[in-house]
Amino acid sequence: MTDLTEKPKPPEDYECCESGCSYCIWDAYYEALEAWNTQKASQIGKSEELS
Repeated sequence: MTDLTEKPKPPEDYECCESGCSYCIWDAYYEALEAWNTQKASQIGKSEELS
């Protein structure tokens, strides 16, 4: 079983320029968080199969 990667941390207030960028730092955060949640759910499912 692989280890769960570290949960992404939201950007600090100063990291977003609030200019409406087409690819905002918040977009990157939410993509990373979704990938982390998928990985976490997958590991939970695998551990339940082993039980």
